[in-house]
Amino acid sequence: MQTIISKTSRLAKKDNFVFLTSDLKNLDPKYFSTQELKYIKSKNKENKQEIFAFNHFSQWVFVHILKKERAKNQRMENYRAAGNSLLSKLNGNKLHSITLIDSEDKPQETLAYAEGLSLGNYQFLKYKKDPGEKLNSLNSVFLLSKNISEDDIDELNIVLDATCKCRDLVNEPVITLNAEKLAKEIGQLGKESGAKVEILNKKKIEALKMGGLLAVNLGSVDAPTFSIMEWKPKNAVNKKPYVFVGKGVVYDTGGMNIKTGNFMNNMKMDMAGGATVASAVYAIAKAKLPVHVIGIVPATDNRTNGNAYVSGDVITMYDGTRVEVLNTDAEGRMILADALSYAKKYDPEMVIDLATLTGAAARAIGKYGIVGMNSNADREFSLLQKSGEEMYERIVEFPFWKEYEEEIKSDVGDIKNLGGAEGGAITAGKFLEHFTDYPYVHLDIAGPAFVEKTYKYYPTGGTGMGVRLLFNFIRSKA
Repeated sequence: MQTIISKTSRLAKKDNFVFLTSDLKNLDPKYFSTQELKYIKSKNKENKQEIFAFNHFSQWVFVHILKKERAKNQRMENYRAAGNSLLSKLNGNKLHSITLIDSEDKPQETLAYAEGLSLGNYQFLKYKKDPGEKLNSLNSVFLLSKNISEDDIDELNIVLDATCKCRDLVNEPVITLNAEKLAKEIGQLGKESGAKVEILNKKKIEALKMGGLLAVNLGSVDAPTFSIMEWKPKNAVNKKPYVFVGKGVVYDTGGMNIKTGNFMNNMKMDMAGGATVASAVYAIAKAKLPVHVIGIVPATDNRTNGNAYVSGDVITMYDGTRVEVLNTDAEGRMILADALSYAKKYDPEMVIDLATLTGAAARAIGKYGIVGMNSNADREFSLLQKSGEEMYERIVEFPFWKEYEEEIKSDVGDIKNLGGAEGGAITAGKFLEHFTDYPYVHLDIAGPAFVEKTYKYYPTGGTGMGVRLLFNFIRSKA
């Protein structure tokens, strides 16, 4: 569910509105009574109150006093969080629309406030018996601002739509979203955006000898898929494509090293990397950014039966590498490895993979950011981090030192799929790096891809973390 943002040039008498300001001196008396102005000033001074709501019977009037912040990325994030904080009052009073008055001519901040409103207003109600009863009332946000263009708003709506689509995919249970259905959904995203989509079925995957993907799929009754989504505009600014690779484990049981306790509860989200990649390419194509981009999503579940791969097996991968399996729950890197090898055929400018790969990454920085590493891509990684700061989908760089390769050396095969007890997020990245020969960035989104309870403008469930990051990064190339 997406909240639509539009521009308006006037405020009607019955329009609900919120007056955005960082300084009470800017409060326009034409919108408020003398008593209201006095109340706002006194409560803000005495109690530091920031949000004020006045019921004018024919309309609701809000004032939101926003903190001043010099650092731009933090200021934009404050505006997003502020927009989200108003939602309870809007939906609580069953308001269907709200107009944001940009009183200080801050177009970017006003857009960020609208972005927070829209992202926080998302709901996944598909499986509610009566979703209408639970549905948030707010569906439209209007912007009254001199310097916000229609193009800015259109682009923001595209990115918000893509983020909601990503969240929908991540929140969908495996009973209705197995690998084949995920591939169909990616096909639909291509159809809607104009991106070309090719789906490789199990026979094609077998013909290509993608041993990692096939091994993880051995215990499943559902076939694996390998989806390729490409946006190649005629006016592309790049000669070599940017390639995104997303982990598409539609449900992670752990395989024969089965997960215990409640560690399997939310494993429908283990395809968040794949959902992010497909949704980002969808947004890039729909916005018609002049950049050649390819998204690759290998997908399967890893349920168990008598034929499932087990610890001790040696798997021959797509590129011929022989991998000794130490733990079947390190399955994401097995399917990503084949996809990273496959990406070589495109002679890419760089490759970025996104995956809910390790608990080590989640434990290291929690839900507050993304763990990142890079190989021969220092400049691009720095630009990606800059996009992360702008979107507040921040990337924390982990070391990618050569010494970590020692942890995945195998006495039986070429490498093993699990390192030691220490540096787990890094050794997982090192395993993936083995299958690359191009500038490469690895993003482990295990921490922020799914939240157990609402956090800022991320409702419980899939967050869509990474979609806005990748879009912003590619837009900077345009």
